[in-house]
Amino acid sequence: MIHIRGLSKFYGKKLVVEDVTVTIQPGQITSFIGPNGAGKSTLLSMVSRLLDSDSGEIILDQADLRKMNSDDLAKRVAILKQSNFLNVRLTVRELVSFGRFPYSKGRLTEDDERAVNQALDYMNLVDLEGNYLEELSGGQRQRAFIAMVIAQDTDYILLDEPLNNLDMKHSVQIMKILRRLVDDLGKTVVIVLHDINFASVYSDRIVAMKNGKVIREGSTDIIIQTQTLKEIYDMDIPVQQMNDNRICVYFNS
Repeated sequence: MIHIRGLSKFYGKKLVVEDVTVTIQPGQITSFIGPNGAGKSTLLSMVSRLLDSDSGEIILDQADLRKMNSDDLAKRVAILKQSNFLNVRLTVRELVSFGRFPYSKGRLTEDDERAVNQALDYMNLVDLEGNYLEELSGGQRQRAFIAMVIAQDTDYILLDEPLNNLDMKHSVQIMKILRRLVDDLGKTVVIVLHDINFASVYSDRIVAMKNGKVIREGSTDIIIQTQTLKEIYDMDIPVQQMNDNRICVYFNS
């Protein structure tokens, strides 16, 4: 469980995350939604310790995350940022192998190789493992980075807009894989999403941010409602029930 308490962050004089308090429940997919500039990505970066907070605390399973050893933290929390650029020529397999660095320190054991193989298989990348990243499409490259995070084999997986550059087929594939990681392996997934329908269909819990604050949080049924969505996005968004899913029809709102 991750307890975020009173977390705030300034960029210069601008307050971009303001006094955020939220609890990430284990064994669930928690999606952060909200308009651009809401502070979602900044919050995720602070939870992963890529950014320092200016105030507040983050408690990871009763331990102060800021005081954790970096190696120990890397075995508990993995993050994939929105923009991933590597100025080095790597094959898909070499990239995915980087996910094992907290354990192997660059010297892969049989267990490490097994974890890499499983991650490649999860992401349907076995046939591409020898290809260089620059040879891949944007969607294939994104899947390779997600495979690297899966290979890290952490309890908590943080993903910032992982569906960027993916077509519909691969976006659905990624979300189904994340669902499997939670349901089959007991992982805890925290994800920043712009597409509220993906958040609605695949999340256990949704946290809505706006202007640096958490303004709503709860189950899909609580958040995916026209009045609540209007508060978040300043739009009238009709919601339709399709089978067991609540679908937002925002295309002509």
